[in-house]
Amino acid sequence: MGRAGKRSVTQSLVQIAQTINEMKLTLIMDVQTANLPTLDLTEIESVKIVKRSLIGEICDLVIVVGGDGSILHAAEALARYRVPVLGVNRGRLGFLADVKPDEAAFKLRQVLMGDYQLDHRFLLTMEIREGREIIHQDMALNDVVLHAGKSVHMIDFQMKIDGQDVYRQHSDGLIAATPTGSTAYALSGGGPIIHPSMDAICLVPMHPHTLSSRPIVVSGNSEVCIRIHEDNRTQPMVSAEGKASMPLEQDQRLYIRKHPDKLT
Repeated sequence: MGRAGKRSVTQSLVQIAQTINEMKLTLIMDVQTANLPTLDLTEIESVKIVKRSLIGEICDLVIVVGGDGSILHAAEALARYRVPVLGVNRGRLGFLADVKPDEAAFKLRQVLMGDYQLDHRFLLTMEIREGREIIHQDMALNDVVLHAGKSVHMIDFQMKIDGQDVYRQHSDGLIAATPTGSTAYALSGGGPIIHPSMDAICLVPMHPHTLSSRPIVVSGNSEVCIRIHEDNRTQPMVSAEGKASMPLEQDQRLYIRKHPDKLT
């Protein structure tokens, strides 16, 4: 799997495809990747093209070419199948996509010969509820972010963890991050770096208007509930993994907890 962007992405796709063909294994590519404008399929000896939704179901290994963002993009399609994902880094960061392009063929052969370690990363699920009705639902490998959108006003909200009041806060928002996401936006907000093996959720306030508000690390099995206070003056928004933001109204609740699936 690869995403549109640099020419270097398609160069790595072709190199990886040739390695798989040389090893007499079946190469499968999703439709979106096969249709990348810079990819010339005549350079690839043999390839099966399928819908992206089938990749996780029929593959034993998925190779994602791009940056960490490409893996985050792939996580939603792949997590429920528990298929292992190998990232080849063609972006700026490489926390997840840690295989360098010039060693992709060598590393891929190592993995296909059984020389690898599996790493299981948990995901977050978020729900916006109004009463018992779920208005919006999404998932994230890195983080769920409550923010003020285009407004310069702070958000006035209350937070509960497992049904217990934690605080009422005035701030620019809140970042709820997984251990994987602790090195992403949460790090910029002053949050701690959490080892990927930890079963924990990190809650990082964004520019809180108080001297005592600090990041909080809670159990990975906790459920976070956020309610917008009636004195709030702006329109809070919620985004999972930097995707399109959804409004959170005063009579709604935002719930964040661990997703039942993991990314391998």
